[in-house]
Amino acid sequence: MNKKERIEKAVSLFKEGYNCSQSVVAAYADLYGFTKEQALHMSASFGGGIGRMRETCGAACGMFLLAGLERCALEGADRESKSANYALVQELAAKFKEETGALRCADLLGLAKNTPIVPTAEARTPQYYAKRPCARMIETAATIFGDFLEKENKL
Repeated sequence: MNKKERIEKAVSLFKEGYNCSQSVVAAYADLYGFTKEQALHMSASFGGGIGRMRETCGAACGMFLLAGLERCALEGADRESKSANYALVQELAAKFKEETGALRCADLLGLAKNTPIVPTAEARTPQYYAKRPCARMIETAATIFGDFLEKENKL
């Protein structure tokens, strides 16, 4: 599957009802030996800006989870690998923020500061999709991660 197909898959998964993080992670999971089901499980809590708290965008969180599959410390004392992961995450975050204007879900959704935080997921209706920029955030995160993989000659 090429980058364009993975981006399309991520957006399609969101339109099927998966959260932002799940959509991004599941579109790339096979590259790391994960099934769709495993990807959905590992990224489930990051939708809605982490548990629907409207903090860091779920699509960006999915991209960061994938970055950890690319670069991480396997030894606790491995500062070099930790630093490589943090550098990659910061690079991806800067690109995401440049493209979208924000990293925080509430800001991307244009929510007022006093908007109540509730755990109940909204029904996925045509009105829901029309008022949400989430599909664009998913497309952006999936594109940025795909660009990274292409630059690394991994896609």
